[in-house]
Amino acid sequence: MFEVTIRTTFSSAHQLKFYDGKYENLHGHNWIAVVTASAKELDAIGLGIDFVKLREMTDEILSALDYKNLNEVPPFDKINPSAENIAQWLFGELKARVNDGNAQLRKVEIKEFEHSGAAYFED
Repeated sequence: MFEVTIRTTFSSAHQLKFYDGKYENLHGHNWIAVVTASAKELDAIGLGIDFVKLREMTDEILSALDYKNLNEVPPFDKINPSAENIAQWLFGELKARVNDGNAQLRKVEIKEFEHSGAAYFED
């Protein structure tokens, strides 16, 4: 089994509704997205999944969030734009594009800060 990981960034603001503290106020982050996929076999040139394409797919999806107030962007206009919810949403958006019988999306991690974040994965 082979594993490929990409890391990319996006910038956006959010507020955590019903959070009892300063993070209920509108504030921004330079978010970090870390995406991991696996592959059973390598293709003819020795790649399990092309990490350039994986990053392009991820960046395309995240462009919907870049430089936005996440609380105004579906589905986060209805659910809190927490790192956990963003990770689960991105996983769902990427899964259909990545999973092809050989390659499989494994985990999406969203970090609000370099040292703090949340991940979503499915067994």
